[in-house]
Amino acid sequence: MKIVHVITRLIIGGAQENTVLTCRGLVESGHEVTLIAGTETGPEGSLWPSAEACGCRIIRSTHLRRAISPIADRRAVGELEQAFRTLKPDIVHTHSSKAGILGREAARRAGVPVIVHTIHGMSFNRTQPWWTRAAYRYLERRAGRCTTAFVCVADAMTDQAVWAGLAPRERFTTVRSGMELEQFGPDEKVRAEVRKAWGVCDADVVIGTIARLFANKGYEQILAAMPNAVRRVPQLRFVWVGDGAHRAVYERRLDQLDLRDRVHFAGLVPPEAVGRLIKGFDIVLHASRWEGLPRAVVQGLLTKVPAVSFDNDGAGEVVLDGQTGRLVPYGDITGLTDAIVELAEQPGLRRTLGDRGRELCVREFDWRKMVADLEALYARLA
Repeated sequence: MKIVHVITRLIIGGAQENTVLTCRGLVESGHEVTLIAGTETGPEGSLWPSAEACGCRIIRSTHLRRAISPIADRRAVGELEQAFRTLKPDIVHTHSSKAGILGREAARRAGVPVIVHTIHGMSFNRTQPWWTRAAYRYLERRAGRCTTAFVCVADAMTDQAVWAGLAPRERFTTVRSGMELEQFGPDEKVRAEVRKAWGVCDADVVIGTIARLFANKGYEQILAAMPNAVRRVPQLRFVWVGDGAHRAVYERRLDQLDLRDRVHFAGLVPPEAVGRLIKGFDIVLHASRWEGLPRAVVQGLLTKVPAVSFDNDGAGEVVLDGQTGRLVPYGDITGLTDAIVELAEQPGLRRTLGDRGRELCVREFDWRKMVADLEALYARLA
């Protein structure tokens, strides 16, 4: 089949990693694959090198960008429509909110027979003012009229999309995010090397978070939970993997709490380095206010590291409370603190939860399974 994937930008992020892996797998299966993306990058880092290595045709869109711009957006639709008319794809598959809205409109105008859109996370969510949510809901409903099928990374995304009136439930299929399993798994030698580099010892309990240092990623909630947690478990240490505009804000807050020496900022690392760092964790902590399905939690569980997470969006589909980690009501700081303390004090429980987590994630999150599930959907639609 001729398949075109469209995404707004190729920053380092879950949606982008999924898209690049999908293109790679479809190329290996013999399909003719094109990836169209805007040229913008950001402080999160770039996935352009991975995209260029995956074997598909690459088209850089000069007008497709994250910020809303009536002139650029109109030009992007025209640019995409022309590309579709030239490529004559059997399927156009869009990702992310901006590329999803503009790309589906362009595909409709170009007469593309099958239009698929993946919801990696809802474009309207609790972090936005009501008028922004209303605008995106309207645009998503409009785009939904020409969408042959929706793919969701979590059942929770389907529930939210159906409730919002984007399309009937029968047009939705859940396809789990794909991970390169060989990058993740416990390794005692690497664990010791990583922890030594962080300056932590065997007796320390390392709480790891992988997220941009930015609003809505949960650091405010983590900071609120830290003083009580450290008071109850003095051997707690924290590692934050990622970078962003709010780093200085969080560093000042840690200074105010007298906890700066408890946190190691690992900074921005390439995706292939994440698996090595996770091996040094004892617990993965996920407190984001908005997420489709927390990719970092899956990566932690593949490494047999249990998770503590708010019950938010798709988190409950991988953090099974009492089985692969502890799931806490959204926004419950006391519950978050108690869950961290419980796992920190019980290494045996951590091992049990980690073992179960790896079993679940190996079964559900292999990137080859993701590609096979998408191929099956494409074949059914075509």
